Amino acid sequence: MPLVDTHVHLNFETFAGDLDELTQAWRQAGVSALVHSCVEPGDFLAMQRIADRIPELFLAVGLHPLDMDKWSIATADQIAQLAASDGRVVAIGETGLDFYKADNEAIQREAFWQQLTIAHRQGLPVIVHCRDAASATAEVIREFQLTIGPVTGVMHCWAGTPDETQMFLDLGFYVSFSGIVTFKNAHQVKASAQMVPSDRLLVETDCPFLTPEPHRKERRNQPAFVYHVATHLAELRQVEFEALAQTTTHNAVTLFNLPKSLVFPSADADTFCLPTPAGG
Repeated sequence: MPLVDTHVHLNFETFAGDLDELTQAWRQAGVSALVHSCVEPGDFLAMQRIADRIPELFLAVGLHPLDMDKWSIATADQIAQLAASDGRVVAIGETGLDFYKADNEAIQREAFWQQLTIAHRQGLPVIVHCRDAASATAEVIREFQLTIGPVTGVMHCWAGTPDETQMFLDLGFYVSFSGIVTFKNAHQVKASAQMVPSDRLLVETDCPFLTPEPHRKERRNQPAFVYHVATHLAELRQVEFEALAQTTTHNAVTLFNLPKSLVFPSADADTFCLPTPAGG
């Protein structure tokens, strides 16, 4: 049953030595597409080079809220130009707000707004990082939608409360869960994962971070482990794994406008007759 890992960072040095082996591993695990998020625009060339080797890898470009030392109007122009330059770009991000490790709220809000603007103009979703900033993040998105126009996207690696989750659902956003949802004491995240409507649910690894159970002792996460995230979500939501994989894959195709022929290679995607992955 195909899966889409909607958030990876394969350009990190930890993957440099065995990316070919990891690629085979995620294909064996049924991962048919991946979205490579971007920490800062300077990463984009390395991301493109990896995507040149891996046809199922799609790209995002943006500036992480903890990298505001790199922010300027020129950075916004760079993000817009890079997004328009490569047909594999399916999102702007990751962007958003993080008040856990930084207190430069004003510049974070400015950078987030400008990246929402790029996404709106180019018809792309946003990949949103949000930590200790749910109300402010929702406020920025709501104001943008009311004053500028529509924008959608995903709250990635979501760890918010059910009430915070509902704020973003009300704004039309998708919610993506990572390995955190498999952690024993992640009660808040599990509660949020149970309430998200099936048509807004996504899965991710955020690799190399947040390795899920049963591999949590491994320091490096990898895309193949999105299978464990999906398995745990299925158990939490009391649905069959195949149904959850089908739903989250369809949602990823819809949000990121992924090629249906890649994710559903042997069937009409609209019928959801999904192929069995190699080794599965």
